[in-house]
Amino acid sequence: MNMESKHNKPSSGKLLISEPALRDFYFGRSVVLLVEHTVGEGTIGLILNKPIHLKLNQVVKEFPDNEFPLFLGGPVHPERLFYLHTLGDKVPGSIEIIPNLYWGGDINKLMELISLKLVKPDEVRFFIGYSGWEPKQLEREMVEKSWVVTQCSLGTVMARHPEKLWSNMLKEMGNDYAIWANFPSDPILN
Repeated sequence: MNMESKHNKPSSGKLLISEPALRDFYFGRSVVLLVEHTVGEGTIGLILNKPIHLKLNQVVKEFPDNEFPLFLGGPVHPERLFYLHTLGDKVPGSIEIIPNLYWGGDINKLMELISLKLVKPDEVRFFIGYSGWEPKQLEREMVEKSWVVTQCSLGTVMARHPEKLWSNMLKEMGNDYAIWANFPSDPILN
């Protein structure tokens, strides 16, 4: 897979996979789904593989009692809740990112569906904060080779073991990237 390929430019619905030497609390060994990418306005993404070991209603008290996992979406607006789901029109105002995967929509309707037990935990992913890039910032990071861009699938976003997503994605991308998956998290210690 060629990193410079025109097919692997950042766009809504694509994934960013951090290269192994990226040392950042949020983005080290991360997989980010791009939910909005506009050259003139910047980029919004959600980190898919950083679960927080709290349930949603432990952090957002207004939410009905539930077993929905919570993820760290990124460093921007950590006081706000964002969500991806497979519910489509059941949540008015949702934006389809890839086939059968939606972003946002009417939170009150979603809360109602959850309280009525009409939504299962594997149909929604909740995130505290999001990842954001100013116009042209992500393009600069691409030139610096901080990220690899790849296609996204519904199964990737809703993966059962999100903590393994980074290494699993690299292994799926072939030999050039599989070696990254075994790269030590801190090479100085080896």
